[in-house]
Amino acid sequence: MKRTIVSLPGDGIGKTVLPEAIRVLGAIGFDAEYVHGDIGWDFWRTEGNALPQRTIELLEKYKIGLFGAITSKPKDAAAKELDPSLKDKGFVYFSPIVSLRQRFNLDICLRPCQSFKGNPLNFIRRSADGGFEEPIVDTVIFRQNTEGLYAGVEWTNPPKVVRDALETHPKMKFFNNVPSEDLAVSTRIVSRSASRRILSAAFEYAKKHGYKNLTLCEKPNVLRETSGMMFKEARAIAKDYPGIALWDTNIDAQMMWLTKNPENYGVIVAENMFGDIISDGFAGLVGGLGFACSANIGEEVAVFEPTHGSAPKYQELNPSIVNPIAMILSACMMLDHIGESEKAAKIKSAIAKVIAEGKVKTYDMMKLKGGPDVFSKGACTTQQMTDEIIRNL
Repeated sequence: MKRTIVSLPGDGIGKTVLPEAIRVLGAIGFDAEYVHGDIGWDFWRTEGNALPQRTIELLEKYKIGLFGAITSKPKDAAAKELDPSLKDKGFVYFSPIVSLRQRFNLDICLRPCQSFKGNPLNFIRRSADGGFEEPIVDTVIFRQNTEGLYAGVEWTNPPKVVRDALETHPKMKFFNNVPSEDLAVSTRIVSRSASRRILSAAFEYAKKHGYKNLTLCEKPNVLRETSGMMFKEARAIAKDYPGIALWDTNIDAQMMWLTKNPENYGVIVAENMFGDIISDGFAGLVGGLGFACSANIGEEVAVFEPTHGSAPKYQELNPSIVNPIAMILSACMMLDHIGESEKAAKIKSAIAKVIAEGKVKTYDMMKLKGGPDVFSKGACTTQQMTDEIIRNL
């Protein structure tokens, strides 16, 4: 059956890397029709909505989206860029990818961080004998995608009903003398059902792919209620998976340990913000954001995206210098999700071969500062990297 995929290039380099991923999908023989979805900064500025209803309807219909990148700015900066006809009419900027996750309950964010042999950006460490060793990193982060600190339930100058409710907690005594207009409040919301869902999905993934441990990375010694609920559910679910060891770490300690012994960690589960932090940390060990792919998965809809930003300073460079591999790997995750795992494996093998050969490298793989002069130093263009991957298919 021919698939229809909603193409969501978004902003900046998203408009560059998404077409490259689609080229690779075509080269492997994936038969699909791509329909364009409007999303991003231009639509915020001209319509007051970075995620138009028409795009939501496309995803409701076709269920699968390939997403490039998004530009997000703080509230006040975003308001300044609104079209004059829209100002002072109550429009408030909110990240469209976060809106997508909440609108379709894309609560499971899957972020593999796996090293490719020969990547000059791979993590190395000094060995006991004074030499160097390069551990194989094969870690998959399950980030709870819709709750936690990113749920968006926050106030500056909280209304009286909110302030009164907060002051029923004894810890609020510390803020009794702070005027409401000088107070900003963010909430960290964790639900039992969402915790069970992501933990169950992570244990199932570990079982299917042969991982021997699952780590819950939280902060229960401080965030006793929210992290505590996740730990309680993890211990209960772990009883059904006797072959998988349940580990627990604090997010701060984990950020230290990931650069000491990253090869020890298999599947990691964390709340939204902690998952964001730990996945970027592990991505840094396997080449950085140019290799960091992800999936946002709900019960009906799924959206696949690289974890890098829109990098607008590189958008206008012609030819383009950016690394398309994260976007191509995200497309591979889409193929796995819809049952085209053989095609996904062939693409990943082609990427691995290109990296191992080391003849074609983007500027980041050469550890160069981004700019138009990188080509004179031997870096390839975005399109040349895609061409080489296709050649190796």
